[in-house]
Amino acid sequence: MEHVTSTATAKAPAERFTGDVYLNMIEAPTEPARLAAALVRFTPGARTNWHSHANGQTLYITDGVGLVGTRDGSVVRVRAGQIVKCPAGEEQWHGGTDTTLMAHIAMVVGDADGDGTTWLEPVADEQYTHALNSTNGS
Repeated sequence: MEHVTSTATAKAPAERFTGDVYLNMIEAPTEPARLAAALVRFTPGARTNWHSHANGQTLYITDGVGLVGTRDGSVVRVRAGQIVKCPAGEEQWHGGTDTTLMAHIAMVVGDADGDGTTWLEPVADEQYTHALNSTNGS
């Protein structure tokens, strides 16, 4: 058994996120295991770039209210205690609303090359605003 009492908080890289996002790694993939898990905190308006995961991703919302969107325009408003499962290869983004922070535990099973994440372009402000308006209050 290993008892980890704390992990360092790091600012998420600007080339993969819009706004202020903070990460605490829970588990990094080490052979033979391939699980990567992190607590990710999004300030209001902050969000990931578009991205996909070779083996999918599971998000467990721990705090606040946020959004998860996909390329086909589907957007869900998420709250603490909810789970979102993103299938393998699906291009998606997630983040806080314009007025609330959101925190989640992000879990991915990596591939032979790492965590299996493919990072793409930022979510445009117009896309984000449309997502906010399409889920307003739901």
